[in-house]
Amino acid sequence: MGHPHLPPTAGFIQFDVKIGAWQENLASIRRHLDELQPSPGSLVVLPELWATGFAYPRLAELAAITPELLATIQAEAKAYDILLAGSFIEYDRQAKAFFNTMTICDPHGSGGAYRKQQLFGPMAEDTYFTAGDNPQPIETSVGTLACLICFDLRFPDLAQRQVRLGAKLIVVSAQWPASRLPQWRTLLKARAIENQAFVVAANHCGTTSSTGLAGGSMVIDPQGRVILKAGTQPRAALVALDAGLLAKVRGRFQTVGLAPFRHDDVHKLTSLTTLQGHLSGLKSAGSRLVFTNGCFDILHQGHVTYLEAARRQGDCLIVGLNSDASIRAIKGPGRPMNAELSRARVLSALGCVDYVVIFDEETPLQLITAILPDVLVKGADWPLERIIGAAEVLANGGRVITIPTVANFSTTGLIQTIRDSKPV
Repeated sequence: MGHPHLPPTAGFIQFDVKIGAWQENLASIRRHLDELQPSPGSLVVLPELWATGFAYPRLAELAAITPELLATIQAEAKAYDILLAGSFIEYDRQAKAFFNTMTICDPHGSGGAYRKQQLFGPMAEDTYFTAGDNPQPIETSVGTLACLICFDLRFPDLAQRQVRLGAKLIVVSAQWPASRLPQWRTLLKARAIENQAFVVAANHCGTTSSTGLAGGSMVIDPQGRVILKAGTQPRAALVALDAGLLAKVRGRFQTVGLAPFRHDDVHKLTSLTTLQGHLSGLKSAGSRLVFTNGCFDILHQGHVTYLEAARRQGDCLIVGLNSDASIRAIKGPGRPMNAELSRARVLSALGCVDYVVIFDEETPLQLITAILPDVLVKGADWPLERIIGAAEVLANGGRVITIPTVANFSTTGLIQTIRDSKPV
């Protein structure tokens, strides 16, 4: 039986997506829907970029037809009274960027969209697409749905975050290769078990360029049991979802909502020697190291926005923090307002900051040359030729990025406001 928080039935359309041939791919979807005749309220999941495939040379051209395709799929969802989920090429004019975006078309609700968070470098996806930065579940007429697109499946936190926000079903749209079929099956089961949620996954089959696709689309229950699966050939199928089973599994014990805060962020404050020991492991794992620096005397909105933007440039953000002596040498005897350990403690509590290192010199050059980050970040008010450490980072193959500062926010301005204020 159905449930207000789950579709009564769910399944997939698995087929051989032809690169760039959106009319042919749309015809395949229509043919499979006609054969499937899904019951009202069903959720049908389509493969990743089902209409176009990864047609990199034609991104702009194919993104231009996405609105038409979305309108067509929305009409199909309305005609069958079902939800249709699959990813498209999206062009965001404001961001001037392409996204791999899953859209859920819901005839009885607003539906919504989810941008792929983890782009697959070996396929050059990160060269052509921009990663999403806000993995949120989608509210639909059949409940809250979590979304993952292909490579996202390998990152448990993306599903976990969405399920904690109320999702009881995880939608996966993928172009997963046959060479990694065992991992596909294992990861799908793991996401179901650890989140105590249904998983509905649609994959390509056939061959794209020279890559064989796995097929293996499936529906998995909250215990990790496969209740519907496809082989390597095109297939459209649905299965009933047992909401009572979901309630029973979560009723025995919960793993979804448990998120105790057991650690102390003070450990992020470290010495250069200790940091270098940590960084060797991070580098060997392929993490991109980001470095920025500053006084951060009175932490404000401008600082936090800047640090979040810096962290998005890589996988680990190291903040070089001027010591009290360093600040006095630069700004005079009246600064800092807050002592270095206090400033370091506040910085350490920010989720976007991974490490804080205090340095005594007037510039962070010694720290930068010792770390040699992959990305050096400064505010956009700094020209490249004046950015300390830029030449060294660039010579080592790294990048230097400038980030716009938030207007009307500065420590100096805050201090002056405080000094100018009069007691009531």
